[in-house]
Amino acid sequence: MRHPIRILAPIVAGLALATTSLPAAAAVDEEAAMETLHRNECTKCHDVKKTKKGPSYKKVAEKYKGKADAREKLLFNVTKEPLVKLEDGTEQKHKLIDTTNKKELDNLFDFILTRQ
Repeated sequence: MRHPIRILAPIVAGLALATTSLPAAAAVDEEAAMETLHRNECTKCHDVKKTKKGPSYKKVAEKYKGKADAREKLLFNVTKEPLVKLEDGTEQKHKLIDTTNKKELDNLFDFILTRQ
């Protein structure tokens, strides 16, 4: 009878090698995301870490962490002009973004949702 470790060792080694060769998730293009944010004047109300008129992107990332509908909520906010509650308790319409380019929006949402 073969020892269980001798049987499992090659399987575990093969799995480890297979997982290291998987393609990595696309990295966020932070420069492009910041360009989109500045072009749309998002930084007037938001900052990466500081609360301004609106929540920081860090706070937004925490709010949506692990939520399957996070991207849908962000898309709604930047394309539908909903009323949003500001940090001082007042409400105003959220500004529309000037792009419908999926790649640009995906990069922007990836940027926002990965702020720590």
